[in-house]
Amino acid sequence: MKQRKIGDRSVSAIGLGGMPMSIEGRPERKRSIDTVHAALDAGVTLIDTADAYQLEAAEVGHNEELIAEALRSHSGDTSGVLVATKGGHLRPGDGSWTLNGRPEYLKEAAKASARRLGVDAIGLYQFHRPDPQVDYADSIGAIRDLLDEGLIQMAGISNADVAQINLANEILGGRLVSVQNQFSPAFRSSLSELEHTASLGLAFLPWSPLGGIKKAGELGGEHEAFQLVADARGVSPQQITLAWELALSPSVIPIPGASRPTSIEDSVLAADIELTTEELEALMAS
Repeated sequence: MKQRKIGDRSVSAIGLGGMPMSIEGRPERKRSIDTVHAALDAGVTLIDTADAYQLEAAEVGHNEELIAEALRSHSGDTSGVLVATKGGHLRPGDGSWTLNGRPEYLKEAAKASARRLGVDAIGLYQFHRPDPQVDYADSIGAIRDLLDEGLIQMAGISNADVAQINLANEILGGRLVSVQNQFSPAFRSSLSELEHTASLGLAFLPWSPLGGIKKAGELGGEHEAFQLVADARGVSPQQITLAWELALSPSVIPIPGASRPTSIEDSVLAADIELTTEELEALMAS
């Protein structure tokens, strides 16, 4: 598969989002493990997770532990796989999401994530979402400290605007490597952040790149232009969507969520699709 860069690491142009394997509607564990294995077999070398990808309050880190198990049990060489996890967002078990950007919490959360992943240093650790009760600079200061201490190898942020990207990069001393924001045909308000990360040489990781767990299967019906291009090429509209996102900038690395092998196997084929200028114009205008 084609490669892209996060910091000094080369990773697959399409990553795997682990969230659907751990929240509402999640499959039984074997199918989730099979999904990760299918991604690895297809050449995926970036896996996105978070300590908050869970269902019940008592299972913090469910997805991190699942990813770690899948990597351990895979028959191939997984040393080149970059696991990106996040901290600062929580699920108390009632279906809601809460925030905790306190520096002391983030440091403990990162240590717990490293233990669950079975690593001495997390490959990429991202501040999950700004906490309005905590100064953003203080939260990023904790990420800087984790980087300085060697508990994390690379630092990223998620759900950030342009001003927060600039502030984070300043606090991190120019060591910010990635921004993970929502972006899809239905949600394009992060286009300015995508373009800004490209100008800074940072990776942009669209989350829910196909519109979200409930919307991914309806993508073609919701966005006719993507279906038309897909039909003309004899591929899925999901592949066309990911190919469109890849074409927006060399910094983009979509991380579609998957909970079955066939889903990620379809997604990775997008990396080999080269859209024409006319197709890109039609998709941008839709």
